[in-house]
Amino acid sequence: MRMSDGYVNTHSEGGISTITFHHPKSNSLPGHILRGIAEAITSAGRDGDTRVIILRSDGEKAFCAGASFDELVAIDDAERGLEFFSGFAHVINAIRTVPVFVIGRIHSHCVGGGVGLACAVDIAYAHSSASARLSELAVGIGPFVVGPAVERKVGTGHFGLLSATPATRRSSTWCEQHGIYAEVFDTMEALDARIDSHARELAAYSPEAMSDIKRVMWKGTEDWDALLIERARISGRLVLSDFTRNAIAKFKAEAAKR
Repeated sequence: MRMSDGYVNTHSEGGISTITFHHPKSNSLPGHILRGIAEAITSAGRDGDTRVIILRSDGEKAFCAGASFDELVAIDDAERGLEFFSGFAHVINAIRTVPVFVIGRIHSHCVGGGVGLACAVDIAYAHSSASARLSELAVGIGPFVVGPAVERKVGTGHFGLLSATPATRRSSTWCEQHGIYAEVFDTMEALDARIDSHARELAAYSPEAMSDIKRVMWKGTEDWDALLIERARISGRLVLSDFTRNAIAKFKAEAAKR
């Protein structure tokens, strides 16, 4: 894979598996990166030496800016749409079912599917610049796939608010107050120190006990394997609309001017 296509890397040491993803377009994720993240999480969970997973991204812009616009505009039928949006479903379900805690390092803002990833991890630590925005409605779709993960963290009312205000960025303080982030830090050094400390702490605990705690934490989500794919089918249908194609073309044109 070329660096321009992005990457997913895993580094394991001392019971901690750090999974790092990157795509040069503000971590807007194409299908192959989403598949790579899901596979890396699942593989780390099957490694008997792994006690905790850290999910992070590279780059100085967004933690994750959601779905790749390039791939969205290339979708030409509902089945391809289902396949693409299932990528976020597979990542969320991998986080949900892996038998170890997943810590998220949210170093910058989250948009669309990126908010879903921040909500799906078991514990998210964030930098103070890490705002969040569910942008999907602005391009004629909706946060269907990531919705269950977001709603689980913030509640139905605030999920509805986030969904219906796609142009509004919520601050990291708002995210901390509403359960998306566990803690927010003003420097990257403090953020990394907290994540490293907590990961090392967890790596020393009973893997069996942590697996059982994780299962209890996610009780009530057993239908997500089917539910998130059903939601992906809705997005896969809506992305074919003229509204969505025109909206994405407008966003890309505006971005090219900046």
